[in-house]
Amino acid sequence: MNARTGEEQRTGRRTLRAEKNLQQIRQGGKDGVGGSPLRPDGALKVRGEFAYSSDLWHEDMLWGTALRSPHARATILSVDVSGALALPGVHAVLTHEDIPGTKYYGLEIADQPVLAIDKVRHHGEAIALVAADHPETARRAARRIRVEYEVLTPIVTEEQCLDPQTYGYVHEPHEYRSHAHGNICHEQRLVCGLGVTDEVRARADVVVRGTYEVGMQDQAFLGPESGLAVPAEDGGVDLYIATQWLHVDRQQMAPVLGLPEEKVRLTLAGVGGAFGGREDLSMQIHACLLALRTGRPVKIVYSRDESFFGHVHRHPARMTYEHGATRDGRLVYSDARIVLDGGAYASSSPAVVGNAASLGNGPYVIPNVRMHALALYSNNPSCGAMRGFGAVQAAFGYETQMDRLAAALGMDPVAFRQLNAVRQGDRMPTGQEIDAPAPVAELLRRVKDMPLPPPLDTEDPDVRQLPGALSNTSHGEGIVRGVGYSVGIKNVGYSEGFDDHSTARVRLEVIGGEPVALVHTAMAEVGQGGVTVHAQIARTELGVEQVTIHPADTGIGSAGSTSASRQTYMTGGAVKLAAEAVRRELIDKGRRRYGWTHHDLTLAGGMVVSASAGPLVPMADLLGDEAIDLTREHHHRPTVPFDPETGQGFGHVQYSFCANRAVVDVDVELGLVKVVELSAVQDVGKALNPLAVVGQIQGGCTQALGLAVMEEIIVRDGEVRNASFTDYLIPTILDTPPIPVEILELPDPNAPYGLRGVGEASTVSATPAIVAAIRDATGLALNRIPVRPEHLTTERPGAR
Repeated sequence: MNARTGEEQRTGRRTLRAEKNLQQIRQGGKDGVGGSPLRPDGALKVRGEFAYSSDLWHEDMLWGTALRSPHARATILSVDVSGALALPGVHAVLTHEDIPGTKYYGLEIADQPVLAIDKVRHHGEAIALVAADHPETARRAARRIRVEYEVLTPIVTEEQCLDPQTYGYVHEPHEYRSHAHGNICHEQRLVCGLGVTDEVRARADVVVRGTYEVGMQDQAFLGPESGLAVPAEDGGVDLYIATQWLHVDRQQMAPVLGLPEEKVRLTLAGVGGAFGGREDLSMQIHACLLALRTGRPVKIVYSRDESFFGHVHRHPARMTYEHGATRDGRLVYSDARIVLDGGAYASSSPAVVGNAASLGNGPYVIPNVRMHALALYSNNPSCGAMRGFGAVQAAFGYETQMDRLAAALGMDPVAFRQLNAVRQGDRMPTGQEIDAPAPVAELLRRVKDMPLPPPLDTEDPDVRQLPGALSNTSHGEGIVRGVGYSVGIKNVGYSEGFDDHSTARVRLEVIGGEPVALVHTAMAEVGQGGVTVHAQIARTELGVEQVTIHPADTGIGSAGSTSASRQTYMTGGAVKLAAEAVRRELIDKGRRRYGWTHHDLTLAGGMVVSASAGPLVPMADLLGDEAIDLTREHHHRPTVPFDPETGQGFGHVQYSFCANRAVVDVDVELGLVKVVELSAVQDVGKALNPLAVVGQIQGGCTQALGLAVMEEIIVRDGEVRNASFTDYLIPTILDTPPIPVEILELPDPNAPYGLRGVGEASTVSATPAIVAAIRDATGLALNRIPVRPEHLTTERPGAR
């Protein structure tokens, strides 16, 4: 070895040591990245002191409400508002004729009228608005509005939707850009390998076919839609609103209000949950229209039943799957059709269809695939984004198929999944290579190895632990235990060529003699803990303890939606970029002032620090009276649209995976189910806040439990029959089992800190595990969710 080579190696080792030292120095302590600091809003919410959007108040405000259609499909013949206007205390009554700008809006397709024009397309559609000096006065005035309808037979079934010549159109053909196919809102086909031909089918030794249904699930957030619109002196309006995406709200609102976007200013108010249900507009435009008409602030708060009508829901689905496998357990082909009921308006149905098609075969290597996914327009309630976004419905179908294939082959269901699991380097049916860790087989191994809960004491059972629990319906008779497994796949971020980006501004200055960071983004904090993570990133990158989070508003560039498990990846990535830029600027200032030649400088503990020489100068001294204020955008790597006929393309930014094991006790005589335990193992790339990560996984599992055994909006002939939390059941603390969680941290080289979005994967994978466990206990097919007591009693062998 020559001297030069030896010196280069020593220099390289010193550089690596310095980089490692810098990483250790910038850990940020227990409140930085990798720690689990307390949420700033946590204690306030627990004590009932947090200000939600429904708590907004203005001393001279009016109250707004909407008159909604009692019919699912009708022609509007006339609207008479005179009775409402005559009521004392009423300040305005508006119909579509009073809208100053365009009359339509929509997330992806502008097909939804702000107020019904000549047709009603779903039960609960808004027809007129009222502003009054008291909420009860507004409601009384709305009841005085007289609407003459010609009631029509609603188009609500798949058969009706696909036969418009007989049953009619929800929207006239070609009325909007996606209506060339009548009542089909959007469709996506996918073919890989040889597709599914007779030749391919002949290669399979075992073939399993099944039809599966998923009911309509509601996001069931506890904070109803609400907000306050305040007219401004410049002719614009300021809206304080609970939403998931401030900028896309404004983008849809401004044309309707007839205002430039800069005169429509939105500030995030306290959000009481979202789960996708606040991606679409609800009362935003309505409140602003009333405020601009009256010249007074207007507040709107939905009642609970109005909330069920006022936001989208999870698409109900009907799916047919056919899988073939060899006798040694290798998957040969998958042939699938997924039909989603999108309801009256498009919302995000096109993107949901794209997810269902591209993720609808699960995290498995399948050489030959044919898939057709479509969303239909109907006169049922509109459906759109909900946690899991197209992947949830498909997972129930393909995971049921995996269990049936394993049984047909006499294989262990976990071993069968592991044999066919994707790994890094494999390709999805879309042709996209999985270029980051994909530890699907390992997740399954770990969840199977987790200790099982103790068996039920059938001799002297604790009644509180039985199905039916505190209802005193069972005392241990006829109870059978079952165990089920599943694994799921979910994309992270927006897909198919969408320019998904986030903006962050970071300001570093001295306040009270200490360096303080300000972080400003438009991220909607809906309960996921993003504000906590942003502060952790700033502490880590800037070496400060004090971090202030600026209120989210449209005074800064878009942060995108709080959905698709993307906010920590995207807006967290933007905060990281902005903080890194501020750090470089401060260090460069020190180089200019002090002549530093160190190449290993960073910020930690309020100091400029050299990994080799130690602390150099307090940051406060270096900053002085100046502030460093920088804004950066974070863009993920580009994606492309899927080919409409083949489904091929690099459509997704990142994939996330979760595996579950469910243990259930079923009273087979009464049809009651108790989920005893629901374990989860998920690869999160890097846990920026481990406590929050576990909470996200447990929350996703709980919503999946609701879909598995209790949650469904009941719709009959287009009319919602259970628009209340009395009749729409969600899991309570008594229904929620222990949820042990194990996390893997296998970094994704394409993501900030190597992280992987975590919010949705467990919602995708947990429902099939619960239903598999119920099947294991009962021996029933159970091809529809939610599983209800009558499914377990009337379908039981020998039952009458």
